[in-house]
Amino acid sequence: MACKTKSKDIYGRKELLDKVAKLVFLLLAILCASFVIFIACFIAWKGIYPFFHNYSLQPGTVSRQDFGLFFSNPRWLYDGTGGMLFLLLTTLFTTLLSLLISAPTSIFTALFIARIAPKWLKSVLQSAIDLLASIPSVIYGLFGVGVICPAVASLRPDTFGGRSILSGIIVLALMSIPTMTTLSMNAMEAVDKRLIHSSIALGASSAQTNFKIVIGSSSSGIFAGMILGIGRALGEATAIQMVIGNNSLGTSFYNVFAPGNTLTSAMLSGIGEAAGIGYDVRFCLGFVLILVILGTSMILNSIKRRLNPYAPQKESWLHAFMQKLKEKKEAGHE
Repeated sequence: MACKTKSKDIYGRKELLDKVAKLVFLLLAILCASFVIFIACFIAWKGIYPFFHNYSLQPGTVSRQDFGLFFSNPRWLYDGTGGMLFLLLTTLFTTLLSLLISAPTSIFTALFIARIAPKWLKSVLQSAIDLLASIPSVIYGLFGVGVICPAVASLRPDTFGGRSILSGIIVLALMSIPTMTTLSMNAMEAVDKRLIHSSIALGASSAQTNFKIVIGSSSSGIFAGMILGIGRALGEATAIQMVIGNNSLGTSFYNVFAPGNTLTSAMLSGIGEAAGIGYDVRFCLGFVLILVILGTSMILNSIKRRLNPYAPQKESWLHAFMQKLKEKKEAGHE
């Protein structure tokens, strides 16, 4: 009898401990989610605030961020008349071109480390990739100013010392490669060995197996690395601000040898001395950047799910909402 009572007490303590652990984990999850929601709401509020608040730039005059000019002015200014359209185009253009450099480099590097390199070289390369991923962005910026900008200037002497969109593209590609390589390598190492052995047994060469089986089977993980790499490229500020040239007129965003300006570099430039509308208007760019990152992430995740035929296909909330509206409309007609 005493033994049964003791067993019940032990079981009760374990059950209580499980409940306490679940509650702690739930609170931590809620805390983390609340930080994300708070930051998003704060940036959203501060982002629309300059469109409605009156600022006094000179005695007797007031100004606010002009909504029409915010989407149409080709020059970015901090006095309420600046436009962000060409900043957005430059941001997307530099990110896309940096992805064209970093994506194949990361995939082939990961393939070499995971499938081809000997063990001693594999450990050395993995340590190098981890070290590159941990380097602060300002170090990449200094490397860009000291090495990449002079190299670009040697190609075109009229590039303001090499500070151009091309320099920004190269720096963003270098910063994205470690993250994309690590995730791609992990995905390739997780490929079922039986698939590889079966491919070789059926007569496929090592190159065919690596390209069709290993890369094909790890496409979902590779795409996840690309999503994180694009996110870092879109949100990078310090390094890109040091090498891109910070040209407020963005009509030449398509010319890689011209100086440019991105959303993040415009937010960072001169922020220490900013005040009034010159300070608050940067939150407008921050709000636009959040929307761009969210939209890009949703699109890429949708493509990622389509690349994996074995993943469960989830119905989007928008499609479900439209389906419910259609059902209600049909029920009303009946």
